Amino acid sequence: MFSDRLKVMKKIQFKKLLAAILLCEGVGLIGSFFTISAIPSWYLFLNKPFFSPPNWLFGPVWTLLYLLMGISLYWIWVKKPQVLKIFWLQLFLNGIWTPIFFGLRSPLLGLLIILFLLLAIILTIKTFYKIYPPAGLILIPYLAWVSFATLLNLGILLLN
Repeated sequence: MFSDRLKVMKKIQFKKLLAAILLCEGVGLIGSFFTISAIPSWYLFLNKPFFSPPNWLFGPVWTLLYLLMGISLYWIWVKKPQVLKIFWLQLFLNGIWTPIFFGLRSPLLGLLIILFLLLAIILTIKTFYKIYPPAGLILIPYLAWVSFATLLNLGILLLN
């Protein structure tokens, strides 16, 4: 039993795993610079839907989701890296949503971006699932949260 675990650990390419996680978390970190400055000023004064979660929840949720994205990225990177284009697209869309919504203070443009992001996440999940099912399944919480964020974005747009 211990030797089986050792074999699995030997197969893990820790540098690639760490790089994949840090890359995804880095996108979140960059976005946080736009969010942190907008929360006490612009975002605080927006009318928000009744289902809007408290601001403190976003950081922990996104940190976990970027971790899951990094793990999923790693699994596909070591199995079939040539299909990562869709992952890069969704990561790019994810990365530009925050500066657009919070930095440019544009819920309308943010909504357009997040709708494309949703589509890219769905395609990423389908693509990854075909190659390695856990790599697709681990992204379902990300899809759920971005779906919720899309409704929140729409609500903010309609209320303001």
